[in-house]
Amino acid sequence: MKEWGKCVSDGVPTLKCLEVVFGNIIFAASTFIIIVLFIMFVAGSFSYLTSAGNPERVKKAQSTLKFALIGFVLFLFAFLIIRTIDFLFLGGQGTLFKFTIGE
Repeated sequence: MKEWGKCVSDGVPTLKCLEVVFGNIIFAASTFIIIVLFIMFVAGSFSYLTSAGNPERVKKAQSTLKFALIGFVLFLFAFLIIRTIDFLFLGGQGTLFKFTIGE
């Protein structure tokens, strides 16, 4: 309840609650993406190892691995772009991921 203590005034949520909500959404989305990518890599690798030379199954496994790699690269580039924007325009303070509403 400590985290919500600053955003509730007399039992009524204020706009400061949005900071906590947006931070939690970004953290949850990042975690979900990483888990899905890991599962795709494991499934594609297992499928590739058990294809027994069947060209159709090998192609499907390679496709799964390719899309997992593309997803990982996109996730990484999105993070790096946001960090670059933070460095160039906000002085590299690391506050871009910390949502704050003016007091």
